[in-house]
Amino acid sequence: MTEFKDIATPARTKAILDKYQLAAKKSLGQNFIVDTNILEKIVSAGEIDDQTTVIEVGPGIGALTEQIAKKAKEVIAFEIDDRLLPVLADTLSPYPNVKIIHQDVLKADLKTFEEEYLKEAERVVVIANLPYYVTTPIILGFLESNLPIDSMVLMMQKEVANRLSARPSTKAYGSLSIAVQYYMDAEVAFIVPKTVFTPQPNVESAVIRLSRKSVPEVVVKDEKAFFQVARAAFVQRRKTLWNNLQSAYGKEPEIKEKLQRALDQAEIDPKRRGETLSLKEFGRLSDALVAEQLTVLK
Repeated sequence: MTEFKDIATPARTKAILDKYQLAAKKSLGQNFIVDTNILEKIVSAGEIDDQTTVIEVGPGIGALTEQIAKKAKEVIAFEIDDRLLPVLADTLSPYPNVKIIHQDVLKADLKTFEEEYLKEAERVVVIANLPYYVTTPIILGFLESNLPIDSMVLMMQKEVANRLSARPSTKAYGSLSIAVQYYMDAEVAFIVPKTVFTPQPNVESAVIRLSRKSVPEVVVKDEKAFFQVARAAFVQRRKTLWNNLQSAYGKEPEIKEKLQRALDQAEIDPKRRGETLSLKEFGRLSDALVAEQLTVLK
């Protein structure tokens, strides 16, 4: 394969943007990376090799896509911005193992996507540089899709990365931590300085690695109920679990009796705050609430 100059340099990025008369779209949270070392670290964090199929979200002008394509079996990238399609056709022309899908990943039918693109995939990794405003729905969308995803390597706002990887009894720990860690082990791989982007964002970024749990940390009777109780426990962080559960399930005497029985069964003190409960404790509480036939108020 002919050697091409990397996209992720200030000079080549500027040349591409000038050629296509492009500027980063604030509404899509676009910031272009102009540091190849950072991109190589992301690919390394995903342990990408020639048996890996990578799903990328938001390839931009192809800077990260290019580095993935050099290592991966195949790259399938979702790009929502139609201005970037001719750019990607140009910048990624040396890489026949790249497929661009012009679609909002949040609106994609991932079951159909799996049947069409992942039938022969040996190992699937998601890599993305996510704008802060769609970080959570994209992650949860992939996790809930049942796609055969081995791991996810995601660049995002540092604050959100800290929430995803947070442990109980920390300020960052919340229902998002629980939702992600139900499926994956989460760790911040490295911090990304603002200086590697053009334009420079106002917030710090981090790359987080989510790895599929080999053995589930918790197995629950009803996943929907599990996530509902986790969300309910954090509606008002400073309130006790007892107060938040009453707000979620009701305050009638018979409801209170059921709540108390469920907490007793789960061996959880109602005076605790939601942020102190581990994943396993939320699992026990969820199962006990299900046994009491309690459902959250609409």
